[in-house]
Amino acid sequence: MSAPRRVLLLGATGSIGASTLEVMAQLERERGCRFDVIGLAGGSRAEPLAAAAHATGARAVALADTGSPGLPALRASIARIASAADHPIEVLAGDEGIGVLVSRLRPGDLLVNAVVGAAGLRATLMAVRAGVDVALANKESLVAGGALVLPAAAASGARIIPIDSEHAAVHQCLAGARRSDVRRIILTASGGALRDWDHDRAWHATPAEALRHPTWAMGPKVTIDSATMMNKALEIIEAHWLFSLAPQDISAIMHPQSLVHGIVEFGDGSMIAQLGPADMRIPIRQALVGDAAGPALGRLDLESIGALEFRAIDDRRFPAIRLARRVLALGGTAGAIFNAANEAAVALFLGGGIPLGRIVELVAEAIERIPAGPLTDESDIRAADAAARRFIAAEAAADPPGCAAAATCAVPERRPRP
Repeated sequence: MSAPRRVLLLGATGSIGASTLEVMAQLERERGCRFDVIGLAGGSRAEPLAAAAHATGARAVALADTGSPGLPALRASIARIASAADHPIEVLAGDEGIGVLVSRLRPGDLLVNAVVGAAGLRATLMAVRAGVDVALANKESLVAGGALVLPAAAASGARIIPIDSEHAAVHQCLAGARRSDVRRIILTASGGALRDWDHDRAWHATPAEALRHPTWAMGPKVTIDSATMMNKALEIIEAHWLFSLAPQDISAIMHPQSLVHGIVEFGDGSMIAQLGPADMRIPIRQALVGDAAGPALGRLDLESIGALEFRAIDDRRFPAIRLARRVLALGGTAGAIFNAANEAAVALFLGGGIPLGRIVELVAEAIERIPAGPLTDESDIRAADAAARRFIAAEAAADPPGCAAAATCAVPERRPRP
């Protein structure tokens, strides 16, 4: 019997992390696969992290948020678990603790990076530089640092295996294809909770309204990105790096049913599309075991579906797609600026500080007003990230009083034209 595959899971308490733990348990139970979970990391939720450590037999855990009550609660929970286990469980904290976990990886291991945001970049870089394969759900690693990550992976032989449903679908469609035959790839977009709202109504949508995604169960940040179509913009940039395609060879189309996840068009006009249930466990399982064998996690009844719906993405209603192409044209640190500005703006919206419509506007302002410099190492990304976050905070603070809640929030002199 082969040795179990060593796995480190970052983002264990989020939706992708929970699905990954579920898939590993199912693979062990139904296919006899063996995994050795060498560590788990989470953001601030101590109890779910401790429970996951207990269920998987992980020997180390790390909590990114070192503030109270998370870390003390984690230590107490782990102490209770360790007393009943046959091995000690190490508790680490902060970015340094996560870095310690990643440093223990070796070639042949797998890092599942399900961290949300730019915080996941360091772990991705550390892993690929060490020749460790990365199952990547953290698109920000490539949006901000693709120019560093891809050359490092090529030099070490590490593989980057996409977990995002769209990129995993394209990856599957490209199996056995010659890249020279590919004309373009098409990423599908659900349109999020507000896809049928008009521009003005969506601009003032509340967090509760924007978080009601009709087909996917995701964390709040990704769900808001879906409502603004910023998620698709980030995915276009990620696809550029993952598949070595020029920006003009990457398209996006609205597909409200969320059944077709990715399409590859070839030079002769033929297309291959990947269809499947809206279930993140499918790409996760493919990343873990490298195949699409059963048991099935769900099946599509094509007869009951009847017709598939596709429509163009309204560029005025969703200007984020245009911004993605602008970022790719600028190059350098533009991706880091774009990503950090969006993260900061989404956090402000979720906290009631700005309207939904200001998210993309503020990001557009950041892209145009913060110069994109060369990207040579991680310090360039950190500097661009910090500059973008400062910019967003300052610009949001300068908005008219009551802008976050007002029915009319007029900032015409600073709002980019549609």
